[in-house]
Amino acid sequence: MSTPRVRRLTLAGSVTGAVIVALDGTVLTVAQPPLQRDLHATFAQVQWTSTGYLIAVASLLVFAGRLGDRYGHRRVFAIGMLGFGAASAGIGLAGGIGWVIGLRVAQGVFGALLQPATLGMLRAAYPPDRLGGPLAVRTGAIGLAAAAGPLVGGALTTHLGWRAVFFLNVAPALAMGLTALAVRAPMAPRGTARPRLDLPGAALLAMALAGLVHTLVGVPGTGWTAATALGPTAAVAAGGVLLWHERRTEHPLVPPGLLRSATAGPALGVLVSASAALFGALFLGTYYLQDVLALDPLASGLRALPLAVMMVLGAPVAALLMRRQGPRRTTVAGMVLVAAGVLLMSRLGRDSGAEAIGGCFLVLGAGFATVMVTATTVVVRDASVDTAGVAGGLQQTAMNIGPALGVAAATTLMSVAGPGAATGRPPGDGPGWATDVFLSAMGPALTVLAAVAAAGALLATRLPGRAAARPPGGQPVGTSRMRRVSPSPRCTTTSPTRKPCSATPWRPRPTR
Repeated sequence: MSTPRVRRLTLAGSVTGAVIVALDGTVLTVAQPPLQRDLHATFAQVQWTSTGYLIAVASLLVFAGRLGDRYGHRRVFAIGMLGFGAASAGIGLAGGIGWVIGLRVAQGVFGALLQPATLGMLRAAYPPDRLGGPLAVRTGAIGLAAAAGPLVGGALTTHLGWRAVFFLNVAPALAMGLTALAVRAPMAPRGTARPRLDLPGAALLAMALAGLVHTLVGVPGTGWTAATALGPTAAVAAGGVLLWHERRTEHPLVPPGLLRSATAGPALGVLVSASAALFGALFLGTYYLQDVLALDPLASGLRALPLAVMMVLGAPVAALLMRRQGPRRTTVAGMVLVAAGVLLMSRLGRDSGAEAIGGCFLVLGAGFATVMVTATTVVVRDASVDTAGVAGGLQQTAMNIGPALGVAAATTLMSVAGPGAATGRPPGDGPGWATDVFLSAMGPALTVLAAVAAAGALLATRLPGRAAARPPGGQPVGTSRMRRVSPSPRCTTTSPTRKPCSATPWRPRPTR
């Protein structure tokens, strides 16, 4: 296991990588309007600065995790950080929207490299029974970045221009990437077999996820059309071929043991349902604050600030609760809070005050922080060290698919709940929702999203309980551990004719 110094540097690198990615996504929304004016871009072109990035990230996360398992998470993390910083600098210097879109896609590729590695490095550096604390620190840092992003982005854009937003990540990305290259990680023993790369499987998975993400991102702007329906069709076709291929190949992209795990699948499902419910609610909540209550972006951000505050404060509490109560009870409680927060938001109206609105976001933040810490810990901890990258890639994929699914579901539900007045487009992008119709449709839409969170709570009951969460010796659930066979009463060290007790051999005993 790593030394304390290496663990501290690993945690610092993991947190920095997660913060840079989270900060980049939040500040971009503030920088897009001035970017569009400065580069004389169309609205569709500006949308592709986000869509291109999301497609590149989501389609490559699992394969990037496999690269980390084969070549080392620290090395892949360093390449991802250095590339992410270089792409950010290139965007800041770009002279046209085409360069911005292309570099955003490149930024997504490098972001896919570094994100699973942030979890794989933690799994390799910390014992399984001590992963909760580092993952809580990581989750709290992501919450802080989400809260600071709009404020930092607004200040930089106002005083220095939109290019400063992209230069913000360059220095920390380059510094942490070079540090990761300089730190010597423990070497694997000679003769250790490296996992082979399943390139056809990676291509098929990338095609399936790219089609799905492209559709989910496009639905809020265009609604469901014949063109958007092609994406899910291609995703299902590629997914079917992928399943056929993975069953027959000798070296599958995702190890079968990881897919058949009794805990990893439910934990990933919980992450998808929680992030879908949260981000779908945030999508509708943003338009409620700005269109119904007529608040400016800064005032809207302040109303939602309790969510980020609870992400920061709730993460360490969630890690403590998980150690005492186990992942199952802790995650169920977190999903119940997410469902309650979304359901409370569905009851907001024209006359709702700051206290009621802040209370909704407070409950949402407490629940989502709890789910993030516990479910992520289950996914990463129960994976072996040589499959930690794939596990991290699956976790990050769930956290990219869930929000896109939630926003697409919210838009579809609003269109269904408000027929004749909704076009499927969010307000501000063309004909939108009248205030009365928006309020009448928001309640049912959020109620459905709360039901999605409740389904996640049921799924969380399949996570390990307190006894299974803390196996002796810190070994992952499902692995074998060693024990010394107790000496028999006839064993003695004083009799010259009998075998000494110290010669009692070690024997394996499987975990039940």
